[in-house]
Amino acid sequence: MSRFILKGLAEAQFADLFTLDDQQLAARQMRRLVADSPNGYPCRISLDDAEPGDEVLALPYQHQGGDSPYRASGPIFVRQGARQAELKAGEVPPYIGKRLVSVRGYDQSHYIIRAAVCPGAELAPLLEDFFADPALAYVQLHTASRGCYLCQAERAQP
Repeated sequence: MSRFILKGLAEAQFADLFTLDDQQLAARQMRRLVADSPNGYPCRISLDDAEPGDEVLALPYQHQGGDSPYRASGPIFVRQGARQAELKAGEVPPYIGKRLVSVRGYDQSHYIIRAAVCPGAELAPLLEDFFADPALAYVQLHTASRGCYLCQAERAQP
């Protein structure tokens, strides 16, 4: 059995944002966009790329909220009407498989204890290796080029 499972963000935390007008979004450092390509707007809820014509929001998101020097936030896209991805243990969606990924493994104190960069298509064996370390609590994935948060990997339950 695989040692990891990838988690998308819960849609409920973003649903009300789609009711705001553009001025209200701008006041929160957010922007409404319409996807104009099949690969440029990766949704952090569904863990899938938005399709051309889909409405998305670009917004700041605190992906690393732990009480440590690694606390961080960055831009993400969320797609209107997206539902949280429900992946199987060990499953890496095409959304990640086609990107170069920065992999950051944290301990319970939210300190990075493992890190690597790899093609997304090679991510699964790397995560299996990371999660073989009992000190590892979770892993966050980012795009290697722009550094944007993609999703979190957690230890799969047996």
